[in-house]
Amino acid sequence: MLRQLSARHVPFRLNRPFRISRGVKTAADTVQVEIAAGEHVGRGESVPYARYGESIESVLRQVEAVRDEIERGAGRNRLVEIMPPGAARNALDCALWDLEARVAGRSITETLGWGPLKPVPTAMTISLDTPAAMARAAAAISRVPLLKVKVDAENPVDAVRAVREAAPGPRMIVDPNESWTIAQLADWQDALAELRVDLLEQPLPADSDEALEGFARRVPLAADESGHVTGDLAHLARRYDVVNIKLDKTGGLTTALAMMEAARQVDIRLMIGCMVSSSLSIMPAMIVAQHCGFVDLDGPTWLAEDMPGGVSETGGVMAPAERGFWGEI
Repeated sequence: MLRQLSARHVPFRLNRPFRISRGVKTAADTVQVEIAAGEHVGRGESVPYARYGESIESVLRQVEAVRDEIERGAGRNRLVEIMPPGAARNALDCALWDLEARVAGRSITETLGWGPLKPVPTAMTISLDTPAAMARAAAAISRVPLLKVKVDAENPVDAVRAVREAAPGPRMIVDPNESWTIAQLADWQDALAELRVDLLEQPLPADSDEALEGFARRVPLAADESGHVTGDLAHLARRYDVVNIKLDKTGGLTTALAMMEAARQVDIRLMIGCMVSSSLSIMPAMIVAQHCGFVDLDGPTWLAEDMPGGVSETGGVMAPAERGFWGEI
């Protein structure tokens, strides 16, 4: 059966500014893909990321370049052969998963031989700001299970201390987004350990993280910008304790599942992350989240308005979307 492919830019206004060490955003710009086959339509979403040389325009061009193959019936494994990892392949891969589920009339987790998706505790992000402002944000959600604190290289310990004093209970991830040096990491890690930081995510630039080999660390380290695909795992295991799998990096759920299995073989623990996105990005990630020690899927909580029927967050716990939203869950 011939298919029809459509792709478009779908922006979402944020309910508050989202700040990290690279800058601030007030909208989430996504690419949404639909693949129709008869009465069935599969949907997928991705978030192009300038850090990886992507834009809305470049992702739409990549999708258009494979239109003929997709409409003639190319499957998920063929996508891996004809497209590089990244946001474009992610949107298409997730749309194909959704389409397959709808055609088969059974959920993706059934196809994988798993039980139904369960709610998962998710990190709730404290955006980069002054320590006082970050403390106020933390106080408002101080009873959630897990916080993620965005910092840069300007007094990060003060920011973390302010958050910890306002929210003494939650586990904590600190994320400098590549803004530190190895000397700063060495200087600050004792204080971070005393503040009960559970995970430090990508402190060094990805092109400088070889300095972590042999580094005596007091806080476990997670690779984000350094870890994209399965082939990265061998050297990541020498530098990090955890890898943050993001579908926009791996190029879809298909390769994210493969990376999840491969990570176990090299004894590196799992985290699942997201961009600021709608629930259409989060639902495929929820599948990987069932097997991760750290989950960071609060992207839709930053939107002024999410897609109807999407995931829901209550008290820092993310519940799957309504049945039929994605993947016939």
